[in-house]
Amino acid sequence: MDLFGTLRAPRELVFGSGQRNALGPIARNFGTRALIITDARLASDALFLEMVAGIENAGVTVSVDSTTLPDVPVDSAIESAERARAFAPDMVVGIGGGSCLDMAKCVAVLLTHGGRPQDYYGEYNVPGPVIPILAVPTTAGTGSEVTPVAVLSDAERSLKVGVSSPYIIPAASVCDPDLTLTCPPGLTAIAGADALTHAIEAFTAIRRKPVAGIAQARVFVGKNQMSDHFALQAIRLLWQGLEAACTDGSDREAREKVMMGATLAGLAFGVAGTAAAHAIQYPVGALTHTAHGAGVACLMPYVMRWNKAAIAPELQEIAEAIGVGTAEDVIPAVTDLFARIGIPPTLQALGLAEDRLDWVAEQSCGIARLIQNNPRPLSLPDMRRLIDAAYAGDQTLYN
Repeated sequence: MDLFGTLRAPRELVFGSGQRNALGPIARNFGTRALIITDARLASDALFLEMVAGIENAGVTVSVDSTTLPDVPVDSAIESAERARAFAPDMVVGIGGGSCLDMAKCVAVLLTHGGRPQDYYGEYNVPGPVIPILAVPTTAGTGSEVTPVAVLSDAERSLKVGVSSPYIIPAASVCDPDLTLTCPPGLTAIAGADALTHAIEAFTAIRRKPVAGIAQARVFVGKNQMSDHFALQAIRLLWQGLEAACTDGSDREAREKVMMGATLAGLAFGVAGTAAAHAIQYPVGALTHTAHGAGVACLMPYVMRWNKAAIAPELQEIAEAIGVGTAEDVIPAVTDLFARIGIPPTLQALGLAEDRLDWVAEQSCGIARLIQNNPRPLSLPDMRRLIDAAYAGDQTLYN
């Protein structure tokens, strides 16, 4: 077959224990005034304060905004951008979990182009480059440090919304697994399961005909040779490290594997995209107010069963990468891993009410960019059957 691949990534990506200490010199390459976006908990953390001091010691003036809230409410991003205008930063540095990094991306867009986040929802609606974004993740899950995506919550809408543009890929990212050592087991599990779901969905996404210009017409083009490379390696690393990191948070080797896996998964889905598990989670999350990672991981085995006939070669490659035997063994193995690290096994366990299943199916089918990325088509009746299975814990429906 004809080989096709595409990759979008930060201009500089540094990974490794202690690499947080390189943040100051890296920041100095982008200017002399840094707006740092974080949250209230991290703002007083000793390692965070060391990183701020490192930036200042490099000759960069710093302003810290520690107002990031979970899921980045749209109004909070607007308020942060307005406060920052008088400071006139040369760069925005996001330090923290996925919400902090997404907040940094959104603030950078607003500082550069004005308006409201609503002006940039969807794909390719950021009109041009933004002031440099630097990303320092302190959890291993979202991959936001390398992706063209920022996810926000909009009180006027029932679902989370996203800004997707290559312009919001961080200019530089520093991934130091030491920053995840104090991440509690529950958050480690949810974030890592989110990363594994990113990798699986990117690896099993639809493969589109690689017409010239496809990567300029779509932010997410579907699986391709480059995304497959990163996705499969992410699956391998997360399989090796995730349960160990949840069991013993001080296991540095496990932490390294999980963070590297999350970053590689971000590189994969940043061009390939995600699919049905993410589409279903958005309405489920809106109703249950449960963590995104828990929702997509809960759904992933059921979606894999639905897609099974369309992804047989990929399942065999995953089986070989994680050492579970044959393609038939992959979905049960993923189900068992998620169970061992505490991911809820059903939508009912997530707290979804049975009388909202029709609404969830309708809303999920309406998220076209994700449903169209799924390797097997999902009509509304099919979607309802899948959601019924995920609600009841029926792992046999599509066998």
